[in-house]
Amino acid sequence: MEIQGNTALITGGASGLGGATARLLHQNGANVVMVDLNDEMGKKLESELGEDRAVYQHGDVTSGDQIKAAVDLAVSRFGGIQFCINCAGIGLAGRVLGKEGPMKLEHFSKVIEVNLIGTFNTIRLACEPMMANTPNADGERGVVVNTASVAAYEGQIGQAPYSASKGGIVGMTLPIAREFAQHGIRVNTIAPGIFDTPLLGRLPQEIKDSLGQQVPFPSRLGQPEEFGKMVEYIIRLPVLNGETIRLDGAIRMAPR
Repeated sequence: MEIQGNTALITGGASGLGGATARLLHQNGANVVMVDLNDEMGKKLESELGEDRAVYQHGDVTSGDQIKAAVDLAVSRFGGIQFCINCAGIGLAGRVLGKEGPMKLEHFSKVIEVNLIGTFNTIRLACEPMMANTPNADGERGVVVNTASVAAYEGQIGQAPYSASKGGIVGMTLPIAREFAQHGIRVNTIAPGIFDTPLLGRLPQEIKDSLGQQVPFPSRLGQPEEFGKMVEYIIRLPVLNGETIRLDGAIRMAPR
């Protein structure tokens, strides 16, 4: 699908994978609506990109009202939504049975709510106006790109909530792609490996380097811009649908 002149709603769009994707799509001529909880970073990116084709909206992906407000903003400001890019997520860790006893159920529920339910919430609301788009020559009206993780396949000890949430995203990709096929909307998911994002931002550089060395090739952390390029590739290739793509340098995570 053509990027120039179309509009992307990007959750987690203030920084990290979402921020890099917003920059890349904007560079390719798209309008971008960046939804996030980090108002400082969101406003900064909005100013950097320019408010004529970029707007930041405070929004919690677990809130139907807040995501609906972001969707309505995209439609009123730019005339519609062609791309729904789901990058918002959290990575809380913890053992099922830790030193202080069983994991609090709220801990597990929070990760599922943000990562899995938040992704579903955004899809259900963003794709409603997307179905009203005029189809292109291929009959295409829009593209959804979700963010999972290699932890969906090889979750490490302490990642049960995170792995469950990302596995759920992988699991719902195909059925939603099948449902939306009649409307000309494609649905794909990217499963990143170890990327240099704000989730790793607090780690010392030597630990980051050590993590990067675990990747077979290239032996480094993935860069958010590389994630953005994969989003661009998915958008531009009409036959790619219902798929989860590992973007991980061939890493297979060890138990710990």
